[in-house]
Amino acid sequence: MNRVKSYYDETVKAALVKKFKYTSIMQAPRLMKIVVNIGVGEAINNSKLLDAAVEDLTVITGQKPIITKAKKSIAAFKLREGVAIGCKVTLRGERMYDFYDKLVSAALPRVRDFRGLSKDSFDGHGNYTIGIKEQLIFPEINYDKVLKIRGMDIVIVTNAKTDEEGRELLKQLGMPFKK
Repeated sequence: MNRVKSYYDETVKAALVKKFKYTSIMQAPRLMKIVVNIGVGEAINNSKLLDAAVEDLTVITGQKPIITKAKKSIAAFKLREGVAIGCKVTLRGERMYDFYDKLVSAALPRVRDFRGLSKDSFDGHGNYTIGIKEQLIFPEINYDKVLKIRGMDIVIVTNAKTDEEGRELLKQLGMPFKK
């Protein structure tokens, strides 16, 4: 069993029930899924950049991403509807906990001048979004094989009802928030 999952089951669940005075242990919020997204706007001109992003995301998450396409045409960006402009992965279960563990314990400490994550990136329903500027913070990425440094969005979806519950869940699971 995964380290984060067992820690959640043994320690975090009970602490959340105690703090928020739930009547049942099943009311305690938990991680539902993690969505990792890379937008590749330059893929309009050069499709090889999209292939590199797909490869990076596969290495980082351990799961093959799906290609995202433009929903509508935007003339100012020379973008047509249906053109591939990014890739994303939805992680659930064991892979989700493995990725969360890697993100918190290995990747985020490698960010330059890291002082903690903002507590304001919650969406009102307990879901948290992180923007990362470069994929090099993940230990699996080989610096020499990187064509272009690109950022990614990581959305951590919980079943918490409020931001306070979601924040407490992530704090208990080791998310390094600013003091």
